[in-house]
Amino acid sequence: MAEMGKGVSAGKLASNVQKKITRAQEKVLQKLGKADETKDVQFEEGVNNFSKQLGEGTKLQKDLRAYLTAVKAMHEASKRLQDCLADMYEPEWYGKEEMDSIKEDTDLLWTDFHQKLVDHALISMDTYLAQFPDIKARIDKRNRKLVDYDSARHHFASLQKGKKKDEVKIAKPVSLLEKAAPGWAQGILSAHHVAQTNLSRSQAEEELGRAQKVFEEINVDLQEELPSLWNSRVGFYVNTFQSVARLQDKFHREMAKLCQSLNEVMTKLEEQNQSRKAGKQGQKTTATGKSDGRQEGTNNALSSGGSSLPKPLSKLKPGPPVPPPPKVTPSKDLKQENIIDLFDDALVSDVNVTSPAQAMSWDAWETAETLPGTTNGSSDDSEMPPGFLYKVKAMHDYAATDQDELEIKAGEVVLVITYDSEEQDEGWLLGIKEAYWLQNKDLRAKGVFPENFTQKL
Repeated sequence: MAEMGKGVSAGKLASNVQKKITRAQEKVLQKLGKADETKDVQFEEGVNNFSKQLGEGTKLQKDLRAYLTAVKAMHEASKRLQDCLADMYEPEWYGKEEMDSIKEDTDLLWTDFHQKLVDHALISMDTYLAQFPDIKARIDKRNRKLVDYDSARHHFASLQKGKKKDEVKIAKPVSLLEKAAPGWAQGILSAHHVAQTNLSRSQAEEELGRAQKVFEEINVDLQEELPSLWNSRVGFYVNTFQSVARLQDKFHREMAKLCQSLNEVMTKLEEQNQSRKAGKQGQKTTATGKSDGRQEGTNNALSSGGSSLPKPLSKLKPGPPVPPPPKVTPSKDLKQENIIDLFDDALVSDVNVTSPAQAMSWDAWETAETLPGTTNGSSDDSEMPPGFLYKVKAMHDYAATDQDELEIKAGEVVLVITYDSEEQDEGWLLGIKEAYWLQNKDLRAKGVFPENFTQKL
């Protein structure tokens, strides 16, 4: 026997081809109404439900994957937004550490939400749909075996109905042979035809029995499985959407907490910013003599020779530019008209920003120019802090209003040092009290203070 491939013989291939031809002929006869077809309304309803269930499950799987893709995209968008906020958030602003913690927790929450959706919804969805291909293959096989069963049944029935015709067909050749064959041979020939007819009926009956057995085995299993599979969809849909709903509920509750925390940080940052603005405005009003209820007392104190406020605070006095009022903090919302023109002799009114060009007071520059090769004019630099410039004496008390400021009392001596960076607020000096330095020899207590509250020694 010739081999046609891996384990496929020529006989097996011929048998499969013959089966396909027989099934095709049977289906044509059924469609033409020349052969009856076995019908099972209940099973056909189960197959329709199966097809509907498979379509719904496939669509649900597709939409669930699309939802997970959207969650991942939202995670990436949220991460970029949080990273942008972290990059813009300056270290000295309120709640910097808390804001960074919120950023990390938000990223972890998105990651956990996506992973749990995969574990509790998508994997379950894939497992649910994995059973459909096998059942569909068995339904197709059951349909093929039903055609084989119908074909075998029709063949056997045709043999039964054509029994008399076969006997007539057998008798005719015997009558023709009577003249040519001896008498003893005529009986043998008639017996041979009868045996051939009986053999064909016997083979057809056996084939019918085998086809019926194979079909019924597959049919019985599917008759039980299809209704059970159809009913299982309810529990699966409930579990899937309950899992998604619970995960969404937990995610949004935790995210709401993080959003509330971030909102509180932003609110306190705004309050801090407003407080600083209010403090600058109050000091500016006092410095320009426009504060209600205080101007008259200030004028009286100045006219009587009192020294309750530093005299250099007035910017109405004609002459060269004078130091700006105390507490000039750089502002984020700089306006062009409020910036000092360093190349103009006139002083722009209501200045509330500093000029990077004036990183050191004019007196400090004059001191450095007067004493070339030195930074403080002192003969013993080893006793002075790094970057020491000169000494000043506090003429008025100054209460610090921010953590980077130095609180001073009238009469205290302060060692002025250079700024840590190139930026210096106009009218402010950086220093440390001489008494603290001599006792501790460190700069932990350094801070900024208004220059016009002091006098250079």
